[in-house]
Amino acid sequence: MSAPVILNLIAFAGVIVALSRLRGPRITLSRRILAGLIAGVLFGLALQLLYASQAQIIDDTLVWTGVIGSSYINLLRMIITPLVLVMMIAAVVRMQDVAALGRIGGMVIGILIGTTMIAALVGISVTRLFGLSAESLTRGAREMESARDLSSQYAEFGDLGLADMLVRFIPSNVFLDLTEARPTSIIGVVIFGILFGIAALGVSRENPERGRAIREFIDTAQAIVMKLVQMIMALTPYGILALITRVVAGSDASDILNLLGFIAASYLAIAIMFGVHATLLALSGINVIHYIQKVWPVLTFAFTSRSSAASIPLSVETQIDALNVPPPIANLAASFGATIGQNGCAGIYPAMLATMVAPSMGVNPMDPSFIAGLVGIIAISSFGVAGVGGGATFAAFIVLPAMGFPVTVAALLISIEPLIDMARTSLNVNGSITAGVLTGRYLGAPGAQASPAR
Repeated sequence: MSAPVILNLIAFAGVIVALSRLRGPRITLSRRILAGLIAGVLFGLALQLLYASQAQIIDDTLVWTGVIGSSYINLLRMIITPLVLVMMIAAVVRMQDVAALGRIGGMVIGILIGTTMIAALVGISVTRLFGLSAESLTRGAREMESARDLSSQYAEFGDLGLADMLVRFIPSNVFLDLTEARPTSIIGVVIFGILFGIAALGVSRENPERGRAIREFIDTAQAIVMKLVQMIMALTPYGILALITRVVAGSDASDILNLLGFIAASYLAIAIMFGVHATLLALSGINVIHYIQKVWPVLTFAFTSRSSAASIPLSVETQIDALNVPPPIANLAASFGATIGQNGCAGIYPAMLATMVAPSMGVNPMDPSFIAGLVGIIAISSFGVAGVGGGATFAAFIVLPAMGFPVTVAALLISIEPLIDMARTSLNVNGSITAGVLTGRYLGAPGAQASPAR
């Protein structure tokens, strides 16, 4: 390890110590997360400026700072499936009404898919507004190498039909799904948790004494899991610090400049969809300013981690504790939102790519039949595929061939994917929280506070 790297790590440790001393009744976790975000940006920029011509020093530094960021992500992933399983079982047992579960799940999924279709329309409109086309992208050696790699991965996902995707949702081995071995493992755990909860309800009705024991056991398990979540959430400022440092210090300015038009269009589309979410909340009588204040730590984490699944614990906790969404709804919204109807990855991104490719294939991207077909395919493909790592790319692998278009355009954007994917992930998570808040507003749940605080 070289002397500059050692000095960088000593400075990074100093930042961690400074963050740890931000204590007091007025310094909330949200403010500490913001401090970690700002510190990470500044530290990353310092690395870029000090070692602009010494990329190896930056890389060596990020290897060690990444230990904290990667460990934090691993801790979150560790608790995802236990949290989802326990919370889903608890949600069903407390609901006491299977019909209510169906209504809640239907509304959550309906909102997720509906907003994804709107996101597709936004992606089409913004692409045309900026005049983006596939021919305008620069084909570099790195992008063409990515095209070959992605084409080999495409073989696994490109031929999936709707029936195949639906079958993948049903778990054949719940222990396998608890390890997140499949792209649709989260949905598999949700389904098992719902069935387990329904079975527990049946036992409770047949034997009230066992029913009380079941509820006590589930309450205890839920309390333990939530305490574990709180312990890991306390590490969020340090995780954010390490993650945003990697993002800022590891960005390639030349890649960003070459594809600046696509980046700007993507962020505009994402901003518009955030506006759509806010409008839906406002029309439902929700205080949007209050909502933003409560969810921004979740969105910040999603932005830096680029993982909707890893954001589930923080999303559930925020919906229940800060927005007063009933636990059954919060768990369904967070779990389904990590795999179904992701507005950014499954909505905006494939719509933009298809619209960019269409002219080169002799298709008018403003033809109503093209738009209707594209939006319909995006709605169907958003089931399950977006939950895969690199979900936006795999969503494009489903949509583009379904439209008769080549998939290589996805590889041309691979160098700037992390920069755009951060905002897309935040939008995905905000979409799932919005679905939870709106469902809680209109349906509520037995035995829980039904409307979010204002």
